[in-house]
Amino acid sequence: MSAIPRRATGVLAALTAVALTATACGGSDEPAGKDAKNITLTVSANAIVGGKNATSAEWIEKWVIPRFVEAQKAKGVTAKVTFVPNGVDDEQYKTKLALDLRSKGGADVVAVDGIWVGEFVQAGYLKPLSEVAGAEVDSWEGWSQIPETVQGLGSFEEKRYGIPLGTDGRVLYYNKKLFAQAGLPADWQPRSWQEILDAGTKLKALPGVTPIQLNAGTAMGEATSMQGALPMLAGAGGEIFADGKWAGASQPVRDTLDLYAKIYGGGLGDPKLQQEAKGRDKSFQEFAAGKIGILAEGDYFWRGVVHPKDGIAKMADRDTTVGYALIPAKQPGAGIRGQDFVSMSGGSVRVLNPNSKYPSQAFELLAFMHSAEAVKAELAGAARITARTDVNKEVLAGDPMLNFVAEKVLPITAYRPPLAAYPQVSVALQEATADAAAGKSVEAATSAYRKKVEGFVGGPGNVTS
Repeated sequence: MSAIPRRATGVLAALTAVALTATACGGSDEPAGKDAKNITLTVSANAIVGGKNATSAEWIEKWVIPRFVEAQKAKGVTAKVTFVPNGVDDEQYKTKLALDLRSKGGADVVAVDGIWVGEFVQAGYLKPLSEVAGAEVDSWEGWSQIPETVQGLGSFEEKRYGIPLGTDGRVLYYNKKLFAQAGLPADWQPRSWQEILDAGTKLKALPGVTPIQLNAGTAMGEATSMQGALPMLAGAGGEIFADGKWAGASQPVRDTLDLYAKIYGGGLGDPKLQQEAKGRDKSFQEFAAGKIGILAEGDYFWRGVVHPKDGIAKMADRDTTVGYALIPAKQPGAGIRGQDFVSMSGGSVRVLNPNSKYPSQAFELLAFMHSAEAVKAELAGAARITARTDVNKEVLAGDPMLNFVAEKVLPITAYRPPLAAYPQVSVALQEATADAAAGKSVEAATSAYRKKVEGFVGGPGNVTS
């Protein structure tokens, strides 16, 4: 799933004015409980055969359901499992889920964007998995295969509310041919922001080359936050939301905007590209054409943009020309959690409906959907990063870059706060990077950002300075 659309911010708040008729999960008269011999379960996702996320829909209908039903039959349980497909805009799907959960209806197992979890929890729509299904949740074998950082995608305030599906990670890509021309190493791994700037300075000597592309401004939308501002904020030791407060005019925010000012004010980036409606796509084309030296992006760039056969900006020599490196903290040890390197990730999770008539069996189904065998089946032969380390080791063995993300990036990654105010705060951060890239002083950009955030989140008391 993609990030929440901006106009979806007030969806849950608006629902309080909606009158609803409650419907029960399950829909069977069989007595509920762990020992029930006849159970009825439903699964919902924003996927539909022949439409949106068709592969996932087919996997649920043709792989998950028949195998789960068969496994239950072997235990003497008659299970009826139904898939409730959707193929709509993410905002519409979110609204439908909120309505279902508010009315104590909806499916037993539900796929949601990880960034919705906290908002749903605060609205009272979700409960911790162990509270819904009992102690067996914590003894599920899969937790040992999902890094704690990745588990964070389905967690809120240190409690697990869902199991992550796939995820991703951000890195620095670089063009090895341009690096060779500039006298830079083919196995480049910067250990500080200054080393990125130093490499940019050397690349600047190459005619027709933009040294660094760090997404800025509002035209690139959430890509500015996820690919640019948030990883750098993490590298400065900050998070956009921590300890119950949003980042305002904090030192990490200042440091992040100062980096933007140095890149774009120092002639190391193209400020005009950040303002173009299709600027991100253009940056992809320019990198593929050997006109950008360093570009911060997610693993999507590797598998979906510069892929030699299927990419939107194909690079026939991708595997030999494109290098990738971890995003360094401002300086060693300066990142969040005292890290030398940082990243940001996104992704979806599956949660349990707290109103399920068969919560124990619903968790059995959820766990089954996230077993190693099921996760591999859902990939349908594609090389994608999953939440499970054991599956990644197997399915990514032939792709060094995706394996690099799975092994090196996921253990150090972070996630956006799953809160209703985040989309507005994100836009304010994007606007601040635009100011810094356009030449405004860091102090002015930071001050304007802080004032906007205070307006979004209920005043200065909810913002760090």
